[in-house]
Amino acid sequence: MPKIRLLAMLAVSTAALALSACQTISSGSENAVAAAPGTTLEQGKWANFRDAFLTGYFNQFPNVAVYQGKHQFDGLLPDWSPAGIAAQKNFLKSTIRDAEALSGLTKQERFERDYLVHVAEGQLFFIEDANFPAKNPAYYVGALDPNVYIARPYADATTRMKAFITYAENVPAAAAQIKANLKLPLPETFVKYGQAGFRGFADYYSGDAKAAFAEVKDPALQRQFDVAAARASAAMRDLSGYVGSRPGTKTGFAIGAANFSKMILTTEGVDTPLAELERIGEADLARNQAALRAACEQFAPGASIPDCIAKMGADKPEGGPVAEARRQLPTLRKFLIDKDIVTIPGTEQAMVEESPPYNRQNSAYIDIPGPYETGLPSVYYISPPDPSWDAATRDAYVPGVKDLLFTSVHEVWPGHFLNFLHANRSDSIFGQLFVGYAFAEGWAHYSEEMMYDAGLNDFDPETHIGQLSNALLRDCRYLSAIRLHTGRMTVQQSYDLFRNECFQDEGNARQQAARGTYDPQYLNYTMGKLMIRKLREDWTKGDRSKWKAFHDEFLSYGGPPIPMVRAAMLNEATAKAAF
Repeated sequence: MPKIRLLAMLAVSTAALALSACQTISSGSENAVAAAPGTTLEQGKWANFRDAFLTGYFNQFPNVAVYQGKHQFDGLLPDWSPAGIAAQKNFLKSTIRDAEALSGLTKQERFERDYLVHVAEGQLFFIEDANFPAKNPAYYVGALDPNVYIARPYADATTRMKAFITYAENVPAAAAQIKANLKLPLPETFVKYGQAGFRGFADYYSGDAKAAFAEVKDPALQRQFDVAAARASAAMRDLSGYVGSRPGTKTGFAIGAANFSKMILTTEGVDTPLAELERIGEADLARNQAALRAACEQFAPGASIPDCIAKMGADKPEGGPVAEARRQLPTLRKFLIDKDIVTIPGTEQAMVEESPPYNRQNSAYIDIPGPYETGLPSVYYISPPDPSWDAATRDAYVPGVKDLLFTSVHEVWPGHFLNFLHANRSDSIFGQLFVGYAFAEGWAHYSEEMMYDAGLNDFDPETHIGQLSNALLRDCRYLSAIRLHTGRMTVQQSYDLFRNECFQDEGNARQQAARGTYDPQYLNYTMGKLMIRKLREDWTKGDRSKWKAFHDEFLSYGGPPIPMVRAAMLNEATAKAAF
């Protein structure tokens, strides 16, 4: 998944980024973001409202601003105190109220207004309705991520080192606030996630982060770094210890059916009843299982489905998955050009690296610089297996070549990376800044099946099995999210679903069942894919020669809720989900 700009990630990981941990940023602060140059009252009330919102948003969500490329906020951390969280609620509620009261807007302005309301409502849901600040360590881990200072060369090493020092100096106060907020005991999966994340930061501060600034030959600055990093590490270790100080519970992670319905409505504009959503997911699971059986009959005649999957997975990447992904990306890009599938704007490329230790809860993700950055690389990260697993489980976790191929499709060509190349060029600033979970993950997952259907590797059955393995993984996420959070599934039952119905290896099944408890939105991969497929068929009327035009038009919106895009592309009066 993309590391930044997903509405879901803003909601889960950074929704409570209130104000600086050490100071309130007022409109008069030297760190305040000015309204867009040239904005005047004559340009209309929506332009003024939009720009005022962004000014307030970046002031109140400073480390989101950093990841978007607003480096005047470097080093600032959220205020997770009760007052800070209350300030976030007030800001979001007043934004929604004032936006909905606007009248006399043009069609495009109404679209942006509705886009903005979904951003605010989605973030508010996780703060207020789901109460994640008190319940879910995942709410904090993404917001604490200092990778922007380490791995993104937006400035010279000395400048970034100073920003990291400021960040590290703010960590102890933030850790104390998190410790006060999280109410123990937590669910077992939350305990493991929180301990791994917070302890991972502690190791990272004095390990990889220290090594990243070795080139800075300023002894005083290095000493200042060591002091700040040591205090930050101690605070994170203390927080990790606190999270694990009471045994985790088997239950307590479910947000409930009513909240689940409200979540998908506020964040994605989907009002489909949960029973119908579940039926849709079951149908997609059955469709992909049938396709897998047919592909296995060609690839491994007479073998069981698990043995067929194992045969595909046994073709391990030479030199490891990072080396293989680096080989795959140029081939995938060339395929897009040769088949004329979608426009590739610009000449940007993505790098491939191993995930840092604090962020290995997912097998792969991509970190894409925000629209305010210029000339910086995106990085596609691939996670190694958990060293605590036994040798057989670690080996099974390393993907086969064809399995990894569709991860590279998903993350880079034509998945997330291409999505954000288009988003960064969107006519709407909201399209550049706020790419929703279902839009981004739906597009990336849709791309996997679309690439196979377009003839990737000439319809080779082993390639199809790689694609279907990824599709089944997302089907089990979809069903697990609904069932876990409506209280009808245990973590063990989710694990069994991944193993027995979606044919995932033990390590991945274990990881994914746990993720479903703290990421209720991970149904968005399949939900988004199905909405995009339906929109494509309705827009092109089945004419494959129109795929490129459809893809370019769809991506031009940036990343609002897909029902909004559907209404705009089909000239429908009301934004409604369709599968």
